[in-house]
Amino acid sequence: MRLTFYSLPLRYFAMVAQTASVSEAARQLHVAASAVSRQLARLEDELGLPLFERRPRGMALNAAGERLLAHVRAGTEEAGFLVEQLRGLGGQQRVRIACTEGFATGFMAATAQEFRRLHPAAQLELQVAAPAQINQLMARGEADVGLKYSLAPEKGVRTLLSVQAPVLAVVREGHQWARRRRISVVEAVECPLVLGVVGTTSRHLFDQACHMRGVSYVPAVVGNMSPALLSMLGAQDLMPAGFLTVAHEVAAGTLKAVPFEEPELQQRRLDLLVQQERHLLPPVQAFADLLAAGIGRFGKRRVRTRPR
Repeated sequence: MRLTFYSLPLRYFAMVAQTASVSEAARQLHVAASAVSRQLARLEDELGLPLFERRPRGMALNAAGERLLAHVRAGTEEAGFLVEQLRGLGGQQRVRIACTEGFATGFMAATAQEFRRLHPAAQLELQVAAPAQINQLMARGEADVGLKYSLAPEKGVRTLLSVQAPVLAVVREGHQWARRRRISVVEAVECPLVLGVVGTTSRHLFDQACHMRGVSYVPAVVGNMSPALLSMLGAQDLMPAGFLTVAHEVAAGTLKAVPFEEPELQQRRLDLLVQQERHLLPPVQAFADLLAAGIGRFGKRRVRTRPR
């Protein structure tokens, strides 16, 4: 059961703000759309002002609605933190993790196994999401720890650890360039390319480096799941990726991660994030410490800690 610490009109208001739709809010709340509309009207009547702009394609918060939503979210975060504290007093321990898909099956899985060995009574909740969604989950108080690649400083969260995480050329052992110290994007596009979808940080930086050098390519494989792409990586293929995404395969000797020459491919960070202005409960701190240690262990030759 999820506890609710604010009134029914505010609950309905927050859901409409999140979905931008009365009908979708009603669906997620499992009530009739008329009930949602009624509660919104009641709330706006009590406040004496509208909270939304009614548009043909949905509901958009106005300035007053934005202010109210910020208050509701702050109250929800405080309530969620209180619940976690009470659970800790009752002997329950929970850590909610959000990470991008490149970490989920390798690096994060190993960290979770180690945490469960050390803290067998704790419960782990893992959400795999897009980079922008990681921040949203943490801002809404729905995740305690976040791990993601980033191209700019993070807002609305606290950064526990930030390391340089360049995009590398990942190839199979036995590839013609597996023993190279560095390669260029001009050389890389001579190989069949296995790429993430447009919008991922590795694809963005690889495309930027190619564009700046007038290089074009046609990828052999494109996908939105790193583990699936790695399973498709052929003997002569090349995949731009971060070291922690392939660290376990590199350690096992099946893959090689070769640095690119271009500086554009160095302009990325790996950020370990927690909720802003929140004291970390012991199990959350323990899991964050394990993540930080793992980043150092696997990435010490490939990433460098940035001063903060």
